[in-house]
Amino acid sequence: MSYTKQDALDFHSMGRKGKIEVIPSKPCATARDLSLAYSPGVAEPCLEIARDPALVYEYTAKGNLVGVISNGTAVLGLGDIGPLAGKPVMEGKGVLFKRFADIDVFDIEVDEKDVDKFVETVARLEPTFGGINLEDIKAPECFAIEEALKKRMGIPVFHDDQHGTAIISAAAFLNALEIVDKKIDEVKVVFAGAGAAAIACANLYLTYGVRLENILMVDRKGVIWNGRTDNMNPYKQRFARDTDLRTIEQALEGADAFIGVSSAGLVTGDMIKRMARDPIVFAMANPVPEILPEAAKAARPDVLMATGRSDYPNQVNNVLGFPFIFRGALDCGATQINEAMKLAASKALADLAKEDVPDSVARAYGVENFSFGREYLIPKPFDWRVLLRIPPAVAAAAAATGVARKPIQDMEAYSQRLEGMLSRSRSFMHVIHAKARRNPLRVVFAEGDHPKIQRAAKILAEEGIATPILLSRGGKAIEGLDALDLKVPITVLDPEAHPRFNEFADAFHEKRKRLGVTREDAVTYMRIRNYFAAMMVDQGAADVSLSGLTTYYPETIRPALQTIGVAPGVKKVSGLYVLILQDRAFFFADTTVNIDPTAEDLAEIAVLSADAARHFNITPRIAMVSFSNFGSVRHPVTDKVREAVRLVKGRRPDLECDGEMQADAAVMPGYLEENYPWAGLSGPANVLVFPELQSANAAYKLVWRLAKAEAIGPILMGLAKPVHVLQRGVEVTDIVNMAAYGVVDAQERSK
Repeated sequence: MSYTKQDALDFHSMGRKGKIEVIPSKPCATARDLSLAYSPGVAEPCLEIARDPALVYEYTAKGNLVGVISNGTAVLGLGDIGPLAGKPVMEGKGVLFKRFADIDVFDIEVDEKDVDKFVETVARLEPTFGGINLEDIKAPECFAIEEALKKRMGIPVFHDDQHGTAIISAAAFLNALEIVDKKIDEVKVVFAGAGAAAIACANLYLTYGVRLENILMVDRKGVIWNGRTDNMNPYKQRFARDTDLRTIEQALEGADAFIGVSSAGLVTGDMIKRMARDPIVFAMANPVPEILPEAAKAARPDVLMATGRSDYPNQVNNVLGFPFIFRGALDCGATQINEAMKLAASKALADLAKEDVPDSVARAYGVENFSFGREYLIPKPFDWRVLLRIPPAVAAAAAATGVARKPIQDMEAYSQRLEGMLSRSRSFMHVIHAKARRNPLRVVFAEGDHPKIQRAAKILAEEGIATPILLSRGGKAIEGLDALDLKVPITVLDPEAHPRFNEFADAFHEKRKRLGVTREDAVTYMRIRNYFAAMMVDQGAADVSLSGLTTYYPETIRPALQTIGVAPGVKKVSGLYVLILQDRAFFFADTTVNIDPTAEDLAEIAVLSADAARHFNITPRIAMVSFSNFGSVRHPVTDKVREAVRLVKGRRPDLECDGEMQADAAVMPGYLEENYPWAGLSGPANVLVFPELQSANAAYKLVWRLAKAEAIGPILMGLAKPVHVLQRGVEVTDIVNMAAYGVVDAQERSK
């Protein structure tokens, strides 16, 4: 990653100056809107808050608003450049809050170095904010400021330069100790630097179990020892040791860990050589660390390295902490961010590093995959799962320690809300995952040798969503699964070694013998895993078949049709996509199979699509889409669609269905009520059935790409038993989602 000075200046100055703006969260398009937003309507919430001050969190943005506040005395590595010059950094902090945790920020730059006056200024801002993030304030003043504000204010106050680095590095430190098999109460740790970050790191490590007598702290004057008077303060004094050691070189002799938050080039390879076995070296000075990883590894190949840089493994980046810690604190109405909440955040981060890493995260860093080990001690800064782990942990710790004004009662519902912030499809699929967990059925994967299938199987099994069965020639998948450190066993089957192989071949021969399939042919077909998987479902050895990751759509559908066939009363299979927009979801059909369906086919597709929508707990409202509104244009195509509506109403009077209608009439709120009040829909349609494949396929792809919708599918409808298809090359998350849907599909059929 490279850029020039001009690139950086252009980025901050192009278009609207700076990096932030304020956007209204309520409509302000009509006179009525303005009357509600301001005078006279605004008086009502004002009076309610005057009656009960706690209602400020109900009627204003205070509960999601953080003040990023600095006096510019320690900006990045630039030093005391003042509040004006520090403003770009504070704006940047606001961008990170919003981008990673959807928290709004006002950046406040205060022209004041006096501790008492600065505290007085910030404390008087409490009515505005739900939390205070102190930033880029030099030590030791920052300690006194934070302590004073925490005593005076009833909202979270957090100095990120101290605690952010401590929380993230502690997570990496815990995992590093696990890898090298050392006990935390026995390791000797050297801290380079004695400012805000170093002291906060040391304090948090003590909380985790590092012993005070096993810590040596070194600043620019050397080791901090009892009796030293030069460049000392009460915060450093806690770490003064009775020792004859005076230099960083002496301190590192036999040390287990080095935690550097100081300056570039402080440590040499010769110093690292003198450390204990498997030395842990966190060289976090930015942009140039205390020692570069190349030099450390040349001196000690057994070193475990972390830096503050993105171009090396194990980046200790504060963005892994502060947005998510504040998210949890704000959501439970915490009055402070205490040690228990910091510990909870750090432990959640450490645990997340041991989970399977989504493909999207690995792809963002240009690698195939990450796995827990020396080169991957903590999650990457762009790992979206951090939002799902840290806020609940922080909120739970706040409740347990009595500092949550609004303890979160339903953690599952809270997690679902976080998923909605992260991804509309994740929130949408939550209901499917919950249903699947009630009765996790058997899902057979034809492509069991593929690493993505194996990783998906691990998630499905360990989260209780499904019981996966992997088809694998010669059991090759076993080796891949062993590398995943499974907590739940997963079944791996070689089709040709399966005890029912001949039975399945006989059954397939019986189905197809009058279509030219000999017994010998049937055996050959059973060696094809898509056929074998479908036959397992047909013969009750599995409940769902899922494939398509490495094969084309017809190669999955054809075996299912030839083994399982269509459901009773169904003439043709069809395909459905779910498209999730910002505020609602739509079901588009048939997007994948039938090129020119008849009226009978369209009616069938509409009914199957409506039933699929119910799997997601959505009440279907079906629009049969055409280029005409209720006979405004007569044409064979519109006649076909109109006939399909008649058939649906006759067969399933319980369903809301109407048409033919144009797409905008179907989906615009109020349009039908205003222009066609007699239409049979109680609101905008959410199931759109198109007259032929060309328009359905084009429509769903346009909405998917141009409206930035999130897509789930294709969902295969109409087969006698559940067989579902993956898009080629999809991610592990998509495989998990489709397997979960298959389980729910099978559950519903069993009823």
